[in-house]
Amino acid sequence: MSDRRKRATIREVAQATGLSPAAVSYALRGIQTSEETQERVRAAAEELGYEAHPIARALASGRTDMVGLLCGSLEDYWQQSLAVGIGRALLARDRYALIVDAGGDPERELALARRLRDQRVDGLIVQPLDPAAPLWSELAETLPVVSIGDALHGGRAQGEVVFDNRRGVTLALEHLRDLGHRRVAVFTPTRASTPDRPADVHVNAEADRLGLTVEVVVAPASPAEATEVALRVLGGPDRPSAVFCFSDSIAYAVYAATRELGLSVPGDLAVCGYDSHPMSALLTPPLTTVDWDIDGIVHAAVRLVVDVIDGKPRKRRVVREPELIVRPSTAA
Repeated sequence: MSDRRKRATIREVAQATGLSPAAVSYALRGIQTSEETQERVRAAAEELGYEAHPIARALASGRTDMVGLLCGSLEDYWQQSLAVGIGRALLARDRYALIVDAGGDPERELALARRLRDQRVDGLIVQPLDPAAPLWSELAETLPVVSIGDALHGGRAQGEVVFDNRRGVTLALEHLRDLGHRRVAVFTPTRASTPDRPADVHVNAEADRLGLTVEVVVAPASPAEATEVALRVLGGPDRPSAVFCFSDSIAYAVYAATRELGLSVPGDLAVCGYDSHPMSALLTPPLTTVDWDIDGIVHAAVRLVVDVIDGKPRKRRVVREPELIVRPSTAA
């Protein structure tokens, strides 16, 4: 016979303390009762093994202890690492991450953002596919929203961990220019429906300044689809001498395409990534990439959203500065 006992109820705690269930509820929440009463009720609850039901606790407190994490595409390895880091950092603060994947689709991203709001998460962390969508201002009126990468439309987000994309793009393109490259293909996951992402805008401006001929190519985060795009671009008669990818995951697809086409890296093609995934150091040859310090991003985003949820917001905007990690994939 099982020795598991049924969960103690709030009525049992009330009977043990001689208080009403309502008074016990107030005492457990630390409101409308004296400290002496609160201590007495907590002692009785502990002795009886009483635990507040999570749904009832959420209804009483107005909080679920859940933070939504909306990822642009979990086929991107860097975003996978980001999700793991944020989930663990929230857990260390007694919160839980509700992770959803937009699959690289801006419309799905907005639909999932609405769904997370309707599920009453305490806050939302998003790495937006479409930072210019008007929905972000609407959500921020009722929900703490923290963005990673780009600032959101309307400037109403309660927190921003933004990347200095102009500096990151400059580091990568100047590096390729200094190696003698003049024709560069830039692979980006940005779709035609969201053309105003800052990183893509900076590419054209910096290419003009540096005297580079740049072709911007949309490449999905999916490794198989990105490889197909790379095969088409690199297999043509006007192959660029260098490729700059706005994620290391896309750079991995470029490597796959070069193997299929019989091209060498960096002899026939220099390749540069943009987010410094740990796997990039293990490639043959190791991948040159732009590092944004993922641990610092995780810490900043979680601190911002938890501070707003707890009613003690401090610094609202954190700017991440890039560092170019030069490896043999762009050797002279």
